[in-house]
Amino acid sequence: MDNLAAPFHHLNSYFVHNPQGHMPPRRHSPSSVSLGTSETQIVSSPQFSSPKFSPFFHPLGGIRTLNSVRELHAQMIKMPKKGNLVTMDGSMMRNYLEFGDFESATKVFFVGFARNYLLWNSFLEEFASFGGDSHEILEVFKELHDKGVKFDSKALTVVLKICLALMELWLGMEVHACLLKRGFQVDVHLSCALINLYEKCLGIDRANQVFDETPLQEDFLWNTIVMANLRSERWEDALELSRRMQSASAKATDGTIVKLLQACGKLRALNEGKQIHGYVIRFGRVSNTSICNSIVSMYSRNNRLELARAVFDSTEDHNLASWNSIISSYAVNGCLNGAWDLFREMESSSIKPDIITWNSLLSGHLLQGSYENVLTNIRSLQSAGFKPDSCSITSALQAVIELGYFNLGKEIHGYIMRSKLEYDVYVCTSLVDMYIKNDCLEKAEVVFHHTKNKNICAWNSLISGYTYKGLFDNAEKLLIQMKEEGIKADLVTWNSLVSGYSMSGCSEEALAVINRIKSLGLTPNVVSWTAMISGCCQNENYTDALQFFSQMQEENVKPNSTTISTLLRACAGPSLLKKGEEIHCFSMKHGFVDDIYIATALIDMYSKGGKLKVAHEVFRNIKEKTLPCWNCMMMGYAIYGHGEEVFTLFDNMCKTGIRPDAITFTALLSGCKNSGLVMDGWKYFDSMKTDYSINPTIEHYSCMVDLLGKAGFLDEALDFIHAMPQKADASIWGAVLAACRLHKDIKIAEIAARNLFRLEPYNSANYVLMMNIYSTFERWGDVERLKESMTAMGVKIPNVWSWIQVRQTIHVFSTEGKSHPEEGEIYFDLYQLISEIKKLGYVPDTNCVHQNIDDSEKEKVLLSHTEKLAMTYGLMKIKGGTPIRVVKNTRICQDCHTAAKYISLARNREIFLRDGGRFHHFMNGECSCNDRW
Repeated sequence: MDNLAAPFHHLNSYFVHNPQGHMPPRRHSPSSVSLGTSETQIVSSPQFSSPKFSPFFHPLGGIRTLNSVRELHAQMIKMPKKGNLVTMDGSMMRNYLEFGDFESATKVFFVGFARNYLLWNSFLEEFASFGGDSHEILEVFKELHDKGVKFDSKALTVVLKICLALMELWLGMEVHACLLKRGFQVDVHLSCALINLYEKCLGIDRANQVFDETPLQEDFLWNTIVMANLRSERWEDALELSRRMQSASAKATDGTIVKLLQACGKLRALNEGKQIHGYVIRFGRVSNTSICNSIVSMYSRNNRLELARAVFDSTEDHNLASWNSIISSYAVNGCLNGAWDLFREMESSSIKPDIITWNSLLSGHLLQGSYENVLTNIRSLQSAGFKPDSCSITSALQAVIELGYFNLGKEIHGYIMRSKLEYDVYVCTSLVDMYIKNDCLEKAEVVFHHTKNKNICAWNSLISGYTYKGLFDNAEKLLIQMKEEGIKADLVTWNSLVSGYSMSGCSEEALAVINRIKSLGLTPNVVSWTAMISGCCQNENYTDALQFFSQMQEENVKPNSTTISTLLRACAGPSLLKKGEEIHCFSMKHGFVDDIYIATALIDMYSKGGKLKVAHEVFRNIKEKTLPCWNCMMMGYAIYGHGEEVFTLFDNMCKTGIRPDAITFTALLSGCKNSGLVMDGWKYFDSMKTDYSINPTIEHYSCMVDLLGKAGFLDEALDFIHAMPQKADASIWGAVLAACRLHKDIKIAEIAARNLFRLEPYNSANYVLMMNIYSTFERWGDVERLKESMTAMGVKIPNVWSWIQVRQTIHVFSTEGKSHPEEGEIYFDLYQLISEIKKLGYVPDTNCVHQNIDDSEKEKVLLSHTEKLAMTYGLMKIKGGTPIRVVKNTRICQDCHTAAKYISLARNREIFLRDGGRFHHFMNGECSCNDRW
């Protein structure tokens, strides 16, 4: 050791005064401290309990007692220093370890041993293999320090690394304080040891402080601080440090580059990822397969699949990890056909797929909602000779949950028991979730309570299950039990409560949990606020959803792609086009525009907001279109009655290799019913089962009934209903009743109404529609009978409203509440407008008034319909040929529909009206619905 203040006489004194005797070696195995990789070799000797040890540690022959070891050591100290001191010190340490004298071995280690990290590591491995406790090394270090031994940086680095392994923060801090007090020149290894110790024991901020205070920042130190920030999930800080590192001309290790690329993937930091890719090319690291795999993954996470594929293709040596990386990239980005093509290409090469490859494909099918394919591929996996692992089983259970195949879920539970997978906490968590979704809370609780070593995820799963079912008292009790068992609720726990309350429509309670989170010293994150927003959207509280987004921004919580897509759904619900356009701008400004989920939500928002051309432009710009993306665009055309465009999209989608699902056929059949394409409807309905093995749902049957009814085939619609394998629900009979109003068939209307009054006795819309049909035939007695029936049942007609947005203000016209402040001017303009369109042929349809009054009075009633008032106000205030956009909460009446067509012709204006059933686009005296609604 350099400049030792206390030479070997300290040890000599210790050996002379220590009692002699034979001490047998200890053979137990405590946890070892690993400081690096050391070369070891196998030595065959009956004296060695461990077959592995350093080549420097040779036993001295003829030594049979601890006393003889000490005598020999004393002689070696007194004799002139000849020969290899490293071998001699190593031999002495080895002999002390053999006889269990760990203290003496450690003193030789600290005072006499050469300063070489390879030898230090060899000793620590030997120390552990003979049953030594690393705490003893620290005790000897403190003893020698107290006696005045001055240690150099290499020795102190080893001590700090042992402190890190044993979480001995205070001793590490004492060492640091001593260094500062002595003005010790800290070398790079010592600084790195301090950074790692503080990062693990005190937090990354203290570690960063050590780095900033180190005068000489070498490559090794830069890599250490970057990795420390990455381990602490300080992704942005790590990337900033990597930029500073490059500016300082420090070189990143391969391991640092891999982790930085992973951070770029997590943050969706495409530009930073490209810069690191450039760095890799510039310094010739492209031959490193691990780095190339990480680049592929980074581009994939940033939705740049074409770049990921280019990197993969440019890599010369594709190992198993390379194939898994690119297959996973295709799968998670929704390009399952491409993923399977790669899978087959991989099979044809010399590299065979493994369970990770299969799991990537399963994850892709899960993300795409192809749950049947998940289960099919689980069977294929087994046929290929693989045994499903915990990841495969978790995917299978999630598919079971989504499909409702709970009997299969029970079979999988049996497999889990037979395969000893019940000890996997993630599998058990999925089982708990499966039983909760199957309304088997008791079984979920049994699985939970039989799970050993439950982690916070298991607890959160059951709490989430309780909140999902609205059992908030049970969730609170489980929180108390968690606390009693010493498990601290984390943000995920509280977010489950936020989500549960919000989804149940209890926004105030959800907000109270947000405040509770703050009171506990935690910070509500993006998941917390997104849960609030999503719950409001589910309960159609769109205004609250937008308000919570504003509050989220005020608290400096950055939204993610899920937040943005949820907000776009909030705008799509009530057709808040202006707000949706603002969020579109927000997503472009913050780099979300390439996210496939946001792009899909934008298509939905623009379609429902009356901007079908913009929706198609967004769709057209998506490079890697997923199945939900195609479905959304098809549904957009369908609600406008553009059936031919829906069919064209379907054909184009099939050409890309994407297989349709049940939602695809809902869009196709909706396009048929809104366009009156009966033969095409039958073709697509029949092909579901025959060509794609998709069983029609009640939604598909409802589309067919609606299609047949609107086309005038009411008898065929009834025959179709009677032949259905499922029992007709309210959507089926509602479609029949609407068709009867259109075709004035009172006989079948009464059949449909009787079924609707039985299925939905409190739905006022059914009564109103039937009264409309009776009034058409002037059966006023039946109209009064229905009114009396509604009164007796306590059924009230809800408030009917229409609204239009002028600039940034929404103007609501309602049958109840306050009248519009400009009501007088609106009615004046409306009278003039009606006079104008009457000259074009408009005749008021007084059958839409369910009152037995004369026609002149009925015409006055028709003038007060909210959609007419909204359209008139829009014409008054919105100039320059801008389309008029109106939203109505109930189905538009026949008279207002006719009036809107004439108004669009008279004023040469496009009018978009979204009612409670569908979209109407009025232009040049015609409507996109072709009078079928």
